[in-house]
Amino acid sequence: MANEVCLRTLHLDRPWLLSSYESEGGYEALRRILTEKISQEDIIETVKTSGLRGRGGAGFPTGLKWSFINRSAPGEKYIVCNSDEGEPGTFKDRDILRYNPHALIEGMIIAGYAIGGTAGYNYIRGEFWEPYERFEAALQEARDAGLLGENILGSGFSFDIHAHLGGGAYVCGEETALLESIEGKKGQPRFKPPFPAMFGLYGRPTIINNTESLASIPDIIRQGGEWFRDLGVENSGGSKLFSISGNINNPGVFEIPMGTPFSELLEMAGGMKDGYQLKAVIPGGSSSPVLPAEVMMDLTMDYDSIAKAGSMLGSGAVIVIDDQQCMVKLLDRISYFYYEESCGQCTPCREGTGWMHRVIHRIENGQGRPEDMDLLDDVTQRIMGRTICALGDAAAMPVAAFIQHFREEFQYHIDHKKCMVGGR
Repeated sequence: MANEVCLRTLHLDRPWLLSSYESEGGYEALRRILTEKISQEDIIETVKTSGLRGRGGAGFPTGLKWSFINRSAPGEKYIVCNSDEGEPGTFKDRDILRYNPHALIEGMIIAGYAIGGTAGYNYIRGEFWEPYERFEAALQEARDAGLLGENILGSGFSFDIHAHLGGGAYVCGEETALLESIEGKKGQPRFKPPFPAMFGLYGRPTIINNTESLASIPDIIRQGGEWFRDLGVENSGGSKLFSISGNINNPGVFEIPMGTPFSELLEMAGGMKDGYQLKAVIPGGSSSPVLPAEVMMDLTMDYDSIAKAGSMLGSGAVIVIDDQQCMVKLLDRISYFYYEESCGQCTPCREGTGWMHRVIHRIENGQGRPEDMDLLDDVTQRIMGRTICALGDAAAMPVAAFIQHFREEFQYHIDHKKCMVGGR
């Protein structure tokens, strides 16, 4: 049961073309909505029934988010797709843009119809030049076929989509910083409330969804909410794209049902390379807390299972860590990323990410101090829950989890001025 939704066209020769997408039932859902004049309420209820939750990391129910917007409010309303895929370990959304862009386009049009939207914007990570070009070409194909733009399929419904290439800042993956960036401002998160559904892009009601979330919509409408829900498990409906990397034989993107055991996903990815044993897993991108191998091997890939173990499914970026990896060095790299990517707006994040990285870096380089472990514990607690956006938490949670599960490695670095893995 792989590649049921977002990667359904992957077996075709040139899956990104309109003809390929339509050969697999593409735009059937949109045509049915417009010809049968399916109501906005029915579409939103179908999405609610599907159990689709945000695939960008937060896991918020998509249909519920759509219902927050005031559809009867006069003036512009927008659908914004977040394709600013910057979380270390995540590389799934770019494959949708490259290989199945029309699923995203159809999903955005349907979402626009459901909320009474007038236009859509796809904010694409600045480094994704090939996916950006593929998406732009697909937009033109859709316009030429009468599927996008003015008076779609003669229905009287008009909706257009614009692609916006980002500038490379990780923080612009946060939904309100993304809106600021589209507006031409410095990409920094806004205070909430007001939430985007009330005051979003250009001050208008706006719904922001992840690439994978929107690309799932056409099949949900075409095959039914129950069909999608039943692909997965309770509270985690549907299938999900997982980006799996590390010292494994077949790293890549796998679309599998929610609730699939991690052990099966690891087997699909070819298992560990010869000579390596599983040590730990970061299950949802670099911001999700690391879990030891013995814990991870008993889990299933869904929101509840991972959360009960003390981590997050996040974006589905599974980073496999082998027994020859130094956890201090790995955390040094992760903490440097968040230190560099903090926008500097909030003092706990601006100062705290720097403190965490400097302390971890000196431990890694044999200059650790006896008090450093307590200092790191203290700094993480002073960051979490005290920032405008979740970047502060994203920086602090990995540090807390690495120390919780692998404290002995950090203590060994401090006591012996070298690594306990390989003795370097």
